[in-house]
Amino acid sequence: MSTPIVIWGAGAIGGTLGAYLARAGEDVLLVDVVEEHVKAMNANGLSIEGPVETFRQKVKATTPGELKGTYDRVVLAVKAHHTEAATRALLPHLAADGFIVSAQNGLNEIAISKLAGEKRTMGCFVNYGADWHGPGQILYGNRGFIAIGELDGKMTPRLKEMHRLFSILDPNAIATDNIWGYLWGKLGYGAQLFATALTMGSMTENFESKRHFPVFHRLAREVMAVASRRGVRPLGFNGFEPAAYLPGAPEAGARKSVADMAEFNRHGAKTHSGVWRDLAVRKRKTEVDSQIAVVSLIAREMGMTTPVIDRLVELIHDIEDGRRQQSWETLDRLLETCSSTSPAAA
Repeated sequence: MSTPIVIWGAGAIGGTLGAYLARAGEDVLLVDVVEEHVKAMNANGLSIEGPVETFRQKVKATTPGELKGTYDRVVLAVKAHHTEAATRALLPHLAADGFIVSAQNGLNEIAISKLAGEKRTMGCFVNYGADWHGPGQILYGNRGFIAIGELDGKMTPRLKEMHRLFSILDPNAIATDNIWGYLWGKLGYGAQLFATALTMGSMTENFESKRHFPVFHRLAREVMAVASRRGVRPLGFNGFEPAAYLPGAPEAGARKSVADMAEFNRHGAKTHSGVWRDLAVRKRKTEVDSQIAVVSLIAREMGMTTPVIDRLVELIHDIEDGRRQQSWETLDRLLETCSSTSPAAA
């Protein structure tokens, strides 16, 4: 493929990937809506900092409005709630035989494929920890699992090529025939991370709170119940074990999974989730509607209820709108919902 690899969204995830690809000699073009970030990258390069590695890499960057031409490969790395707008903006720049790779959280492949077509959409699961700290500056806090796959499960030449590219960032990245399994697994873990953002504590501190174990148990259990009803086989990663949260699974397995996630997050420089950072630092809306609330919508279509997920979404909105503070007391409100409702059945 002769055109540059476009990474649309040069924040934490996209910026880290772009810097590694550029350093390896790949032709990369970063696209971002934040003009100050684009100017900083073009002037001084992109600074990757943290315990994984620290380096500064010269990159090419532009804003969407200044982008010219068409491209074969576009990695979409924007926040989930910006997916549709970003996809519409990039489609005029996507070659007729080109495709979009969704390096995001949630089930954004559904929205992308509706606009671009399933054949021009590829799924991707990323769990490395990174934060955008300012124009031209990204913290790469810890390595995490990466999987990439075609939506129909086929192993194609273009999948092999994208696997090669993501392996530059992490040699342990895999090409999978079950990308939906990883995406639904990440939704279960993601719901738990949204719950950790209700407090000011770190991810590890939240997962280690024995009193709040029912919160993390029930959230993941609701997600896994919906996935099972849809016929998806969720897959695990970095301590999150979907089978431990399936309806009827022994509680001991879920307790071990939560403990393993506490241990995994203990060793990274990224101590809090990106959701927490949106609420506590950047004071902006989170991805809760486009990432977590969608599970509730899918559940209702199948005649299922997700009371703990629904309450989590409400509490995140309360914090976004200034009605509540991030605190252990707010997490207690979610714990109360766990106590007063019954788990969903698959």
